[in-house]
Amino acid sequence: MAAAILVTGGTGTLGRQVVPRLREAGRDVRVLSRSERKPAGGVEYVTGDLFRDEGIDAALDGIETVLHLAGGNKGDDVVARNLVRAASRAGVRHLVLISVIGADSVPLAWLRSQLEVERAVEGSGVPYTILRAAQFHDLVFKVVQGMAKSPVVPVPGGLRFQPVDARDVAERLVELALGEPAGRVPDLAGPQVFPIGTLIRGYLKASGKRRATMPVRIPGKAGRAYRAGDNLSVEGADQGKRTWEDFQAEQLGHPAPAPAAAG
Repeated sequence: MAAAILVTGGTGTLGRQVVPRLREAGRDVRVLSRSERKPAGGVEYVTGDLFRDEGIDAALDGIETVLHLAGGNKGDDVVARNLVRAASRAGVRHLVLISVIGADSVPLAWLRSQLEVERAVEGSGVPYTILRAAQFHDLVFKVVQGMAKSPVVPVPGGLRFQPVDARDVAERLVELALGEPAGRVPDLAGPQVFPIGTLIRGYLKASGKRRATMPVRIPGKAGRAYRAGDNLSVEGADQGKRTWEDFQAEQLGHPAPAPAAAG
């Protein structure tokens, strides 16, 4: 029988999509969690803390493949270094990492930390696969929803997103985890690029809200990077299937509208 696959971040937005797909593929799954959980749905939970370097060796016992989905927090680079050291000691044969498009080109602290995570994996000696994905629909929706709460909604000029559905990313990650280490694979982005203004106006219309909008400029190097589209991956990227319109309609409990004009 194939060894169990260890998933970090298995209870997060992406992990909740990945874990059941691994089970559907017939694989045993072990999830590393900071809090104690009982086994459920054929999934084993083990307690450990990647940042504090606690419980990782035990979690990796008998594991050949690791899906590292935990992230989005301060100290992601520390977490990655602790994990890859333990994975090397355990003789892990395949480490699959989810990263983000723009990690090496958008000068924001969090994105730079994701680049450090990639470098830790690449330099670990553990065979690996790295997939960079665009911002998830879930995140972009929260951003737009939060902005729309203001009486006057700021519209950052030149800011564009190519949001991808977490389900599409999960399917690709499972495919990669069940395959051989492939290094850096093509990015995965959504099927369309949208200016932030299009997303804001679409959300306001779909939710029945009336708001004034005001153009604003993103300052500094980050603004220049976003205006240049450094957070996008138009050429050579794989594309997810689920559209932004379908996701937004699902969140608002509406039938899917006609697609908005892409930018």
